[in-house]
Amino acid sequence: MKWFEPLIAIAAIFSVILPIILKIKAKRSGKGSCSCGCDCSSCSKDCAKNFKKYINSKEFKNYCNDLNE
Repeated sequence: MKWFEPLIAIAAIFSVILPIILKIKAKRSGKGSCSCGCDCSSCSKDCAKNFKKYINSKEFKNYCNDLNE
């Protein structure tokens, strides 16, 4: 085993564990992950409901039809 192989292993493990730690830390501080601009995790149902409403709207269907033409 060469001297740099343990360093590569540590860096690989750290790159896997760091996002998990940051996600847990953000969740504990009350930040949501729904990217709708809200700061609470309880709004994710509202975001999903609004997204579903937008997907089923005529505006979105017209936009998709314009893309397909």
